[in-house]
Amino acid sequence: MPNLYFCQPHAQNQGMLRAVISTADCKRLIGSGVAKYVGDQFPAVGGAEDKAQDFAVLGFSPAEAQGEWQAGYYCFEADLMELNAQLLTLTR
Repeated sequence: MPNLYFCQPHAQNQGMLRAVISTADCKRLIGSGVAKYVGDQFPAVGGAEDKAQDFAVLGFSPAEAQGEWQAGYYCFEADLMELNAQLLTLTR
């Protein structure tokens, strides 16, 4: 199952594992946003920390890659508080 990480550059958070979710839930969590494939290495969190926005990362192992999801990492901008609330609904 894919891993979901929360990244907060302003807090110097390099990526914290937040959840392990199903591939079906990945699309639901991204919603109308676009997940950009960034390759097989976890994206670097850096730059101007005071201006960088929070974002989320989905990680797929080669065994989990299927359909539109290839092995590696996908970034998408997200309100992490809202995304966390959505995660809580998945467990119910």
